[in-house]
Amino acid sequence: MTISVNQLEEAQIALKAPLYADVAGDLDVSFEFFPPKTEKMDAQLWDAIRTLEPLGPSFVSVTYGAGGSTRERTHATVARIQRETSLAAAAHLTCVEATREEIDQVANEYWAAGVRHIVALRGDPPAAGTRFQSHPGGYENAAALVAGLKRLHPFEVSVAAYPECHPDSPNPAADLDNLKRKIDAGATRAITQFFFEPETFFRYRDAVAAAGIDAEIVPGIMPVANFASVQRMSAMCGTDVPAWMARLFEGLDDHPATRQLVAATLAAELSRKLYAGGVKALHFYTLNRAELAFAICHLLGVRAKDRAAVAAA
Repeated sequence: MTISVNQLEEAQIALKAPLYADVAGDLDVSFEFFPPKTEKMDAQLWDAIRTLEPLGPSFVSVTYGAGGSTRERTHATVARIQRETSLAAAAHLTCVEATREEIDQVANEYWAAGVRHIVALRGDPPAAGTRFQSHPGGYENAAALVAGLKRLHPFEVSVAAYPECHPDSPNPAADLDNLKRKIDAGATRAITQFFFEPETFFRYRDAVAAAGIDAEIVPGIMPVANFASVQRMSAMCGTDVPAWMARLFEGLDDHPATRQLVAATLAAELSRKLYAGGVKALHFYTLNRAELAFAICHLLGVRAKDRAAVAAA
């Protein structure tokens, strides 16, 4: 069942449900981190993890660099989260620059470390601007990787979804076909690429349902900590950056505190509109900084959970 929210209905919901109202306690959140390169970045990451842990996220994921460039650091970070926190850690795995045997070995090591959730991705080519080519003897795409993981262990598997179409897909229909193959291979849910307007997600959700895909589609939310960086990332992955967003961040380069306030407000408003449209799970790309994600969750009524309850979850 899908829920389409037109502008008039959304305006009515906005008037009746102020931003600062609780969200009935039925919103699940999850967070993405990346493995640190330096001691300073390591300290920042663990500060973010400890700040967000009390919110009781359903899981936290750790990214995997192009060509497996962060393999050891990703594994160490995931294993430490699993070992030292109450959080359920999910490890990213890609098909890039590795044989099936090498990827299977990494997956087996995760299972042995107690990790039960994998984010399975095709991955980006190691060299920017080049097209993806499957490694000789490797998994040819994300659907094959999902199937391989499910043969190894009963992993929970998340995959990627692209509301504005993956840059390598010839058209949206082909992109949806690829998503269906990943779900049919055994994926539990899909987490979307970031986007900036709720209608983008609602249109995509309707298209997913029309394609016969009934898996959970979790919106990925990217708080705009640095507008220029987000513009560059958006250009690479085909995400539309609305003109109104550029106007909002104009003149704030030398005002980091104001930029943070604007970023938190925008992402919280997007999240609230998604919730009003029936979304009950959100995935935040934290960039290893807790402030924005924590503020947004607070605005949405997500509060720190009892530590005993978190540990038992």
